[in-house]
Amino acid sequence: MPTIRIPTPLRQFTGGNAEVPVSGDTVNAALSDLATRHPDLRKHLYSDTGELRAFVNVFLGQDDVRHLQGVNTVLKENDQLRIVP
Repeated sequence: MPTIRIPTPLRQFTGGNAEVPVSGDTVNAALSDLATRHPDLRKHLYSDTGELRAFVNVFLGQDDVRHLQGVNTVLKENDQLRIVP
């Protein structure tokens, strides 16, 4: 199961968790699962139109997903994403 590393300022919206296991086979599905599990986090990640906010950077390992396939980047079972505001 992929995990998402949560930055300190956003941990208050994940019950203080620094890392959250998520379901999903793409970055988009994983972020959506995170926002479903922690609804107060959604407004910090997504705009009113449902797009990932421009200032939210998501990394898969050391790679910014924008330089891969964006939110359509495929995830493997043990991948770790990091949100960097």
